[in-house]
Amino acid sequence: MITDRTGDFIIRLQNAARVGKPAVSMPYSSHILAIAKKLKELGFVTAVSVEAVGDSEVKKDITVTLAYDERGHPRLRGVKRISKPGRRLYVPHTAAHSVKGGTGIRVISSSSGIITDREARKSRIGGENLFEIW
Repeated sequence: MITDRTGDFIIRLQNAARVGKPAVSMPYSSHILAIAKKLKELGFVTAVSVEAVGDSEVKKDITVTLAYDERGHPRLRGVKRISKPGRRLYVPHTAAHSVKGGTGIRVISSSSGIITDREARKSRIGGENLFEIW
């Protein structure tokens, strides 16, 4: 039983990037799928796929392929979980500042879906401050 799916997902990505694994698999969740698609849009992962587990049509896994540069270094260098199950942190669009001088991204869960800090400032939408990734 996973209590913090988002935290588990980003730590799995970070650990896989550190050891050079090409892909990460995680039990299906629509929230995690939305986060994975946003990370693909940002260039941290190259592919996101949903596959059935065994012959069951109910159980599914999300497989995420990590992005590496031409020298073999992972694009994902680090993550930091901000909002946790025990302490949810919400941020207005004015406080959604950039991460690591603009080289990182802050991922926010809003009423419009999963957005980045730049999108939050541009569309003037706040939400739950999920994590930072660089």
